[in-house]
Amino acid sequence: FSNYLDNQIYQQETGALPVAITSGSNRRYADFVIDEKQNRLICVVEDHSNINQNEPKNSLMSLNLADGKTQDIAFGNDFYASPCLSRDGSHLAWLTWNHPNMPWENTELWVGTLNEDGTIDQPKQIAGGHNESIFQPKWSPDHKLYYVSDRNGWWNLYYLQNGQTKPLFNMEAEFGLPQWVFGMSTYGFASAEKLICTYTQNGVWYLANVQTDTQKLEKIKTDYTSIESVQVNAQIAVFIGGSPSQFPSVVKLDLNTQFPYIIRRSCNVELQPEYLSTSQTIKFPTANGLRSYAFFYPPKNDCQIAPKSELPPLIVISHGGPTSATSNTLNLNLQYWTSRGFAVLDVNYGGSTGYGRTYRERLNNQWGIVDVEDCINGAKFLVDQRQVDSDRIAIKGGSAGGYTTLCALTYHDFFKAGISYYGIGNLETLVTDTHKFESRYLDGLI
Repeated sequence: FSNYLDNQIYQQETGALPVAITSGSNRRYADFVIDEKQNRLICVVEDHSNINQNEPKNSLMSLNLADGKTQDIAFGNDFYASPCLSRDGSHLAWLTWNHPNMPWENTELWVGTLNEDGTIDQPKQIAGGHNESIFQPKWSPDHKLYYVSDRNGWWNLYYLQNGQTKPLFNMEAEFGLPQWVFGMSTYGFASAEKLICTYTQNGVWYLANVQTDTQKLEKIKTDYTSIESVQVNAQIAVFIGGSPSQFPSVVKLDLNTQFPYIIRRSCNVELQPEYLSTSQTIKFPTANGLRSYAFFYPPKNDCQIAPKSELPPLIVISHGGPTSATSNTLNLNLQYWTSRGFAVLDVNYGGSTGYGRTYRERLNNQWGIVDVEDCINGAKFLVDQRQVDSDRIAIKGGSAGGYTTLCALTYHDFFKAGISYYGIGNLETLVTDTHKFESRYLDGLI
């Protein structure tokens, strides 16, 4: 594991104290994979040692577990992620991309043969490039390379066979995520013929079983509407699952009985249903003849009833990112308001993920415009439906959502009030004082 306090890689034997197996203070390590054949660890490294460079250097590195020697095995591009070793240890796949791209815009999938000395031979780009985002390469038990690509406009599953890329199936659903962090996972293999995956449609996540030979997808019935960090073996699938009535929990699903066991809840507070507002998925008209999405929560508290003649005030929430999405998982920060007479609209504005590449690209060159218009038009939709009071509408958000809030209050006269939590208030400052990963993010947003 990597230790944030000193940026070293540590190894820990069962029952013993952890021991550092790297030294120096100028490197950061992430995204580990163990190469048992070569007795080494392969990972992403970010090197900050050259102070004359404008930014640190990223590469794929191998670390010999016997003598601690390190070696860069893939380098030259701005970013690397997702090193993935074939089951027999003969091939390595990885993702890479360059400025000004973000990984949800343009990424490349590469594969190389591993030599006896651990170096990569004949590296070859398999997929990705211009206007294609690749997510989570993974080798199947029968040595096929699978991955997620949005080449058809949706993050769908593909596999490589005899050097040819083939779709597992085409579906207007997202099997991938924006890669804000390392190690994200939406699928895994129970066997060569059985793939367990999760995907989202209209803001709701589903768990499914895919037969790779027949390419048939079958939903696994669960109560969870938010599913992430999927890990799979032959008997079980483990994931983080949440729903409108359940806090996020670590869940173990028996693949034979399809019975979910909750390993650990993120919150053990017991809430009475009479105080919980259940979300309604809405699709509303917005600028340029388009439609956008949101979760609407009407006020709910059976102990307090408002006069029939009165409509509730509304709080509009703009999520952070902005390349992200909100879910309808139980959230006390939101239920606080709905239990006290407020309605809440949690908006997945244009630019959010989960609705295909075209929807995600609505925010290109339009940040602070499209997101604001969607927040306003979502509220107007509820006003027209006589769900909320047009004279009592506020907006709030944090980080990028705070920027949306500030833009809404500055350039429009619609909201009566707003709250910006740690909001971005100066884009020039953001560009000149940020880390490498996001340093060119605004190139595509403004």
